[in-house]
Amino acid sequence: MVLRVDKEKGYIDLSKRRVSEEDIQACEERFNKSKLVHSIMRHVAETMSIDLEDLYIYVGWPLYRKYGHAFEAFKLIVNDPDSVLDSLTREVKEVGPDGQEVTKVVPAISEEVKDALVKNIRRRMTPQPLKIRADIEMKCFQFDGVLHIKEAMRKAEAAGNQDCPVKIKLVAPPAYVLNTQTLDKEQGIAILNKAIEACMEEIERHKGKLTVKEAPRAVSEREDKLLAEHMAKLGRENEEVSGDEDSEEEEDTGMGEIDVENSAAGITE
Repeated sequence: MVLRVDKEKGYIDLSKRRVSEEDIQACEERFNKSKLVHSIMRHVAETMSIDLEDLYIYVGWPLYRKYGHAFEAFKLIVNDPDSVLDSLTREVKEVGPDGQEVTKVVPAISEEVKDALVKNIRRRMTPQPLKIRADIEMKCFQFDGVLHIKEAMRKAEAAGNQDCPVKIKLVAPPAYVLNTQTLDKEQGIAILNKAIEACMEEIERHKGKLTVKEAPRAVSEREDKLLAEHMAKLGRENEEVSGDEDSEEEEDTGMGEIDVENSAAGITE
């Protein structure tokens, strides 16, 4: 809703409170798309030393008219630039051999500008795979329990596919993490849930137990880094404990080699 208009400055004040949540989200989404499109267009214009308005006249605005938003066209350009950009043309006037002015239809942009535009679009808009992770605890106190846990881990990884490969790692007994990378968040979560079910079914078949501590979810780079640091810390602690045990064994072995009776016989008052 318009609150006031400043004709001199060209400002229009709107009330965000009186706008529905759906309209707010739609407007913000369109603004963010337009902001990204403009950033790409401006960068290409600057690096190729061409006028930004000309780039909009021959590329940007025609794509807005044809696709509803240039952002939608840019998404198509990521995988198939020719089908989108080769359809754009412009008219140029030339003087023919007979001195008459003729109009020719040529590509909207040169091959150099086209390559620069495609490279920038791909760099800025190629979707990055999401990391999906789940945290579980798994125990099995039966005979060959370790082997049963390993088999359950194999069952979990087998639940993945080429688009969503599943990996399961030991953090510290009984904690494990399952993770995958995918462009489709919902698919990734579904695959990890399937992997957990397969793992649970296998371990319970041998009277083991699996508990889901954190359900499958998308994680950030920071969370992934914290997990890696935690696992590295546990690894160092395990190495230190292992080293202490080795030292104790060496001391015990050394004491065992002493001939106590002969040593005692050699002591005089």
